[in-house]
Amino acid sequence: MPTILHVDGTYPTFGTNCFIAPNATIVGDVVMGNDGSIWFNAVIRGDVNSIRMGDKVNIQDGAVIHCTFKKTKTILGNNVSVGHNAIIHGCTIHDNVLVGMGAIIMDNAVVHSNTIIAAGAVVLEGTICEAGSIYAGVPAKKVKTIQEDQIHGEIDRIANNYVRYADWFRDQV
Repeated sequence: MPTILHVDGTYPTFGTNCFIAPNATIVGDVVMGNDGSIWFNAVIRGDVNSIRMGDKVNIQDGAVIHCTFKKTKTILGNNVSVGHNAIIHGCTIHDNVLVGMGAIIMDNAVVHSNTIIAAGAVVLEGTICEAGSIYAGVPAKKVKTIQEDQIHGEIDRIANNYVRYADWFRDQV
């Protein structure tokens, strides 16, 4: 059973058709939209500030979502995939974004829509990632403009697959 805890009486809330892995941890002021999934060993801590996630957001295995006490909230739009072992901290991620495995996005960064953050990239504090781009490296820099087929072939495909994967497990927990 997942660990779902309140902080000062504020419990996480989830939309319809969400899957939460049995060893995920979600605490405090966390709101997830519909068709979301939180996978094995993921940690979402809304203990020091709020975390808001739109519809069809998947937080993959080992990812950490957090914020900074009384300074930065974390906001994820719709159709966002956060890859395995990524760290999302006090930033804003707009709709239709793929965050690669092991990527880090720091406080006050903004990732605009239809963007891919490559695996292992580090988006530094305050960085603005322009829409329709791929960012890679340490620190992350724009490496190219994303093609329309990558939006559907990567960003949408992965988000849709995670809705399907959640269906495989939902009745077992």
